[in-house]
Amino acid sequence: MQTPYRVLFVCTGNICRSPTAEAVLRRLAEARGWGERLEVDSAGTHDYHVGEAPDARSCEAAQARGYAMRHLKGRHVAAEDFRRFDLLLAMDSGHLSLLLQRSPEAMRGKVHLFLPYAGVETPRDVADPYYGPRAGFEDTLSLIERGCAGLLARIAREQGWSEAAA
Repeated sequence: MQTPYRVLFVCTGNICRSPTAEAVLRRLAEARGWGERLEVDSAGTHDYHVGEAPDARSCEAAQARGYAMRHLKGRHVAAEDFRRFDLLLAMDSGHLSLLLQRSPEAMRGKVHLFLPYAGVETPRDVADPYYGPRAGFEDTLSLIERGCAGLLARIAREQGWSEAAA
Protein backbone atom coordinates (compact mmCIF):
# COMPACT_ATOMS: atom_id res chain seq x y z
CA MET A 1 0.00 0.00 0.00
CA GLN A 2 1.12 3.53 -0.81
CA THR A 3 2.14 5.87 2.02
CA PRO A 4 -0.84 8.07 2.93
CA TYR A 5 -0.82 11.78 2.27
CA ARG A 6 -0.53 13.45 5.68
CA VAL A 7 -2.26 16.68 6.75
CA LEU A 8 -1.83 18.43 10.11
CA PHE A 9 -4.24 21.19 11.18
CA VAL A 10 -2.90 23.66 13.73
CA CYS A 11 -4.63 26.15 16.04
CA THR A 12 -3.73 27.61 19.44
CA GLY A 13 -4.63 24.94 22.01
CA ASN A 14 -5.88 22.14 19.75
CA ILE A 15 -9.35 22.04 21.30
CA CYS A 16 -11.60 23.99 18.89
CA ARG A 17 -10.62 24.76 15.32
CA SER A 18 -7.92 22.22 14.48
CA PRO A 19 -9.66 19.13 15.90
CA THR A 20 -12.84 20.24 14.14
CA ALA A 21 -10.95 20.39 10.84
CA GLU A 22 -9.38 17.01 11.57
CA ALA A 23 -12.80 15.41 12.13
CA VAL A 24 -14.34 17.04 9.06
CA LEU A 25 -11.54 16.18 6.62
CA ARG A 26 -11.31 12.63 7.93
CA ARG A 27 -15.03 12.04 7.41
CA LEU A 28 -15.05 13.61 3.96
CA ALA A 29 -12.14 11.38 2.90
CA GLU A 30 -13.77 8.26 4.34
CA ALA A 31 -17.05 9.06 2.56
CA ARG A 32 -15.15 8.99 -0.75
CA GLY A 33 -13.31 5.79 0.09
CA TRP A 34 -10.02 7.66 0.55
CA GLY A 35 -9.64 7.07 4.29
CA GLU A 36 -6.55 4.90 3.85
CA ARG A 37 -5.00 7.36 1.42
CA LEU A 38 -5.15 10.29 3.82
CA GLU A 39 -3.82 10.63 7.36
CA VAL A 40 -5.22 13.60 9.28
CA ASP A 41 -4.15 14.96 12.65
CA SER A 42 -4.27 18.20 14.60
CA ALA A 43 -2.06 20.01 17.10
CA GLY A 44 -1.70 23.30 18.95
CA THR A 45 0.94 26.01 18.79
CA HIS A 46 0.72 26.18 22.60
CA ASP A 47 0.65 23.38 25.15
CA TYR A 48 -2.35 24.67 27.13
CA HIS A 49 -4.56 21.63 26.57
CA VAL A 50 -2.25 18.67 25.96
CA GLY A 51 -4.10 15.43 26.66
CA GLU A 52 -7.51 17.12 26.93
CA ALA A 53 -10.56 16.39 24.81
CA PRO A 54 -11.80 19.12 22.45
CA ASP A 55 -14.00 21.88 23.85
CA ALA A 56 -17.48 20.55 24.62
CA ARG A 57 -19.10 23.24 22.46
CA SER A 58 -16.99 22.18 19.45
CA CYS A 59 -17.91 18.55 20.09
CA GLU A 60 -21.62 19.35 20.34
CA ALA A 61 -21.63 21.33 17.09
CA ALA A 62 -19.67 18.59 15.33
CA GLN A 63 -21.79 15.75 16.70
CA ALA A 64 -24.98 17.49 15.55
CA ARG A 65 -23.61 17.28 11.99
CA GLY A 66 -22.33 13.73 12.31
CA TYR A 67 -18.64 14.33 13.03
CA ALA A 68 -16.90 12.34 15.73
CA MET A 69 -14.27 14.23 17.71
CA ARG A 70 -14.83 13.58 21.42
CA HIS A 71 -12.14 10.86 21.28
CA LEU A 72 -9.44 13.30 20.10
CA LYS A 73 -6.84 14.58 22.55
CA GLY A 74 -4.98 17.88 22.42
CA ARG A 75 -1.31 17.83 21.59
CA HIS A 76 1.44 20.35 20.94
CA VAL A 77 3.13 20.71 17.54
CA ALA A 78 6.32 18.64 17.63
CA ALA A 79 9.55 19.19 15.69
CA GLU A 80 9.03 15.85 13.91
CA ASP A 81 5.67 17.07 12.53
CA PHE A 82 7.51 19.20 9.96
CA ARG A 83 9.14 16.06 8.52
CA ARG A 84 6.22 13.69 8.98
CA PHE A 85 3.39 15.70 7.42
CA ASP A 86 3.07 16.66 3.78
CA LEU A 87 0.98 19.69 4.65
CA LEU A 88 0.73 21.74 7.86
CA LEU A 89 -2.27 24.06 7.79
CA ALA A 90 -2.54 26.99 10.18
CA MET A 91 -6.03 28.08 11.14
CA ASP A 92 -5.03 31.76 11.35
CA SER A 93 -2.19 34.12 10.49
CA GLY A 94 -0.75 34.03 14.00
CA HIS A 95 -0.43 30.25 13.87
CA LEU A 96 1.14 30.50 10.42
CA SER A 97 3.76 32.89 11.75
CA LEU A 98 4.60 30.62 14.68
CA LEU A 99 4.81 27.54 12.47
CA LEU A 100 7.11 29.28 9.99
CA GLN A 101 9.37 30.40 12.87
CA ARG A 102 9.58 26.84 14.22
CA SER A 103 9.87 25.08 10.87
CA PRO A 104 13.21 24.00 9.48
CA GLU A 105 13.87 26.17 6.43
CA ALA A 106 13.67 23.20 4.05
CA MET A 107 10.16 22.35 5.32
CA ARG A 108 8.58 25.82 5.14
CA GLY A 109 6.97 25.04 1.79
CA LYS A 110 4.69 22.57 3.60
CA VAL A 111 3.26 25.27 5.89
CA HIS A 112 0.22 27.22 4.69
CA LEU A 113 -2.79 29.11 5.91
CA PHE A 114 -5.77 26.71 5.75
CA LEU A 115 -8.56 28.73 4.13
CA PRO A 116 -6.68 30.33 1.21
CA TYR A 117 -4.92 27.03 0.52
CA ALA A 118 -8.31 25.30 0.50
CA GLY A 119 -9.66 27.78 -2.06
CA VAL A 120 -11.62 30.01 0.33
CA GLU A 121 -10.83 33.64 -0.53
CA THR A 122 -12.46 35.35 2.45
CA PRO A 123 -12.07 35.28 5.31
CA ARG A 124 -8.37 34.37 5.38
CA ASP A 125 -8.44 33.21 9.02
CA VAL A 126 -10.75 30.83 10.87
CA ALA A 127 -11.87 32.93 13.84
CA ASP A 128 -11.42 31.41 17.29
CA PRO A 129 -14.87 30.72 18.77
CA TYR A 130 -13.53 29.91 22.26
CA TYR A 131 -14.39 33.20 23.99
CA GLY A 132 -17.54 33.93 22.04
CA PRO A 133 -21.14 32.70 22.04
CA ARG A 134 -22.13 29.13 21.25
CA ALA A 135 -23.24 30.21 17.75
CA GLY A 136 -19.59 30.93 16.95
CA PHE A 137 -18.86 27.20 17.06
CA GLU A 138 -21.54 26.58 14.42
CA ASP A 139 -20.12 29.35 12.24
CA THR A 140 -16.60 27.98 12.64
CA LEU A 141 -17.76 24.47 11.73
CA SER A 142 -19.54 25.76 8.60
CA LEU A 143 -16.41 27.59 7.45
CA ILE A 144 -14.23 24.56 8.16
CA GLU A 145 -16.62 22.31 6.21
CA ARG A 146 -16.35 24.63 3.22
CA GLY A 147 -12.56 24.77 3.52
CA CYS A 148 -12.15 21.01 3.94
CA ALA A 149 -14.26 20.31 0.86
CA GLY A 150 -11.97 22.56 -1.18
CA LEU A 151 -8.88 21.09 0.44
CA LEU A 152 -9.88 17.51 -0.27
CA ALA A 153 -10.65 18.36 -3.90
CA ARG A 154 -7.23 19.99 -4.22
CA ILE A 155 -5.40 17.06 -2.63
CA ALA A 156 -7.31 14.59 -4.82
CA ARG A 157 -6.34 16.52 -7.96
CA GLU A 158 -2.70 16.81 -6.90
CA GLN A 159 -2.49 13.13 -5.91
CA GLY A 160 -4.41 11.87 -8.94
CA TRP A 161 -7.21 10.35 -6.88
CA SER A 162 -10.46 9.82 -8.70
CA GLU A 163 -13.91 8.92 -7.45
CA ALA A 164 -13.88 5.85 -9.68
CA ALA A 165 -10.65 4.61 -8.12
CA ALA A 166 -11.84 5.21 -4.57
